[in-house]
Amino acid sequence: MSTTTVQEVRTAADALVAAFAEGRLDDYFGAFAPDATFIFHTTPQRLGSTAEYRALWQQWVEEDGFRILGCTSSAQLIQHLGDTAVFSHDVETQVATHAGEETVHERETIVFTRADNGGWVAVHEHLSAHTAA
Repeated sequence: MSTTTVQEVRTAADALVAAFAEGRLDDYFGAFAPDATFIFHTTPQRLGSTAEYRALWQQWVEEDGFRILGCTSSAQLIQHLGDTAVFSHDVETQVATHAGEETVHERETIVFTRADNGGWVAVHEHLSAHTAA
């Protein structure tokens, strides 16, 4: 894998995580292809599009007062497979709801593909709970 490709994917992943952490939802959801899929351990069904995920996010906001207070990414790994790259990492996220604030520890995998413009776009996200060993 070329150093340039790794840096391009890392830049795309860092931008996605930063937008999430800072609550810049247009930038966050814009990092995903419209037909991206999402699997979350907190959601019983697979989400079949970015629009479906954004609608669920809005429901969390309206019903629970959900908001992101911050997010830290660590233990990052990038695997390059042609026009696809797999980014995995550990995520520590501070969230707030009507119930209060909490810190959530999760593992996440984001699959990127090279876009027509030469950049990298996320096409799948899988989030799972991270339990201490």
